[in-house]
Amino acid sequence: MTTSERTAVRAHTDDVVGRRVYTGLTGLTALAVLLQGVWAGLFLQHDGQRDVAAGWIVLHARDGEVAIALAVLAAGWALIRLRSRRDLVIGAIVLAVLLVVEAYLGGLIYLDGVTALTPVHVPLALLIMGLAVWLPLRASEWPGGRASGR
Repeated sequence: MTTSERTAVRAHTDDVVGRRVYTGLTGLTALAVLLQGVWAGLFLQHDGQRDVAAGWIVLHARDGEVAIALAVLAAGWALIRLRSRRDLVIGAIVLAVLLVVEAYLGGLIYLDGVTALTPVHVPLALLIMGLAVWLPLRASEWPGGRASGR
């Protein structure tokens, strides 16, 4: 095997490893976002009884922090290891930013009682879920849409 062939194999291996780590981080982010919906469903069944639902609301908030941390890690990983995949870099940054905005809105709803923001908070959560599911799927493809050939 020539030096250029070894370099090509090493670059391919680095890319596969980089995409797998990214897929793992964004997949865990998607799981945290999914659990956000579960926790929200559990506290919404106690609508109007904030004290009864307080534990689920706190769990919803903590899980949101976990989702943000995972999304920031994924964005950092993409910036460092997957720079050539602009779709993944931009997607991860957008996901992290949307999660921060979502958490801010949730805080306004819960802490400040601005319940009028709920019709923004819930659809934004659905958009975030879609992006969180799309990113790991997209990472498993080569640029241009070809399968990764694992």
